Amino acid sequence: MKAIVQDNYGSAEVLELREIEKPAIGEKDVLVRVRAAGVNVADWAVMSGLPYIARPAYGLGKPKMSVRGTDVSGEVEAVGPGVTRFKPGHEIFGWSRGSFADYAAASEDALALKPINLSFEQAAAVPMAGSVALQALRYQGNVRAGEKVLINGASGGVGTFAVQIAKALGAEVTGVCSTENVELVRSIGADHVIDYTKEDFIQSGLRYDFILDNVANHSLSDLRRALAPTGTLVPNGGNFGNRWFAGGGRVLSALLWSRVAGLRLRPFLVGQKYEDLIVLKEMIENGKVTPVMDRAYSLTETAAAISHVGSGHARGKIAITVREEGQSLTRVA
Repeated sequence: MKAIVQDNYGSAEVLELREIEKPAIGEKDVLVRVRAAGVNVADWAVMSGLPYIARPAYGLGKPKMSVRGTDVSGEVEAVGPGVTRFKPGHEIFGWSRGSFADYAAASEDALALKPINLSFEQAAAVPMAGSVALQALRYQGNVRAGEKVLINGASGGVGTFAVQIAKALGAEVTGVCSTENVELVRSIGADHVIDYTKEDFIQSGLRYDFILDNVANHSLSDLRRALAPTGTLVPNGGNFGNRWFAGGGRVLSALLWSRVAGLRLRPFLVGQKYEDLIVLKEMIENGKVTPVMDRAYSLTETAAAISHVGSGHARGKIAITVREEGQSLTRVA
């Protein structure tokens, strides 16, 4: 099968399209015939080996897993003997081990049936970004109807999901983005949109019950000024200019702020939960959430796709079309 393989850390040039063996599956695993894969900042980070503090998890000298990609959508090719939810032919989405490939292995608990109203590319865009937004708003922020929510970085992958999920929860939503993305953010349901090139939400005097910060372009003390007295901040993402810690240093600083200044901080690592996939699937099928797609690349263009996401300028989500409808498998020349 074809797969995007990485032997060393570095820029996009370390990614190679190769022929490798299909992945083996265990008792509770599913073999997925990949139709599309989602691209996340995490894919760029693992490719680059950043931040350095994460190398023990990625692999010290080289990646532990050579095939990149986690977010996946496709069809069930085969199942392990202990799998009960899926059968060959089912259309699924979720997380896998190496989705930038013709086939990927995944735990049964990391997959759900694909939303019936989405293309494979749209479905592949949901798992990581949708789960981050859902877990931040619903579990970390405990957002309720009528609360004022601000999404900083509202036009990106996580941001576009967060705006829609916050609206589905009944919140009054303010999205912060650049001039070119104002209409996009307004079109997905934001009640108010702030163009950060013209206005600084910190200076507005408004206070929010919940802030999801996807950009890290304001200090924690400034963000605290924009929170209501009992408001909650969830920092998501950070500056990879700090190659050792990236956003980790910011989270540590925020934890200190929470102790000495009363800042309600909810840092978290996204968890791969079957239950969250089901919640997202229901929201999508009920018309409350729709993935916002920047564009789809082909598998041979994976390096360009990851570079685009790593630049921080994607509008919504990027996907990789691994196999189109009716397309057969072909060998690498």
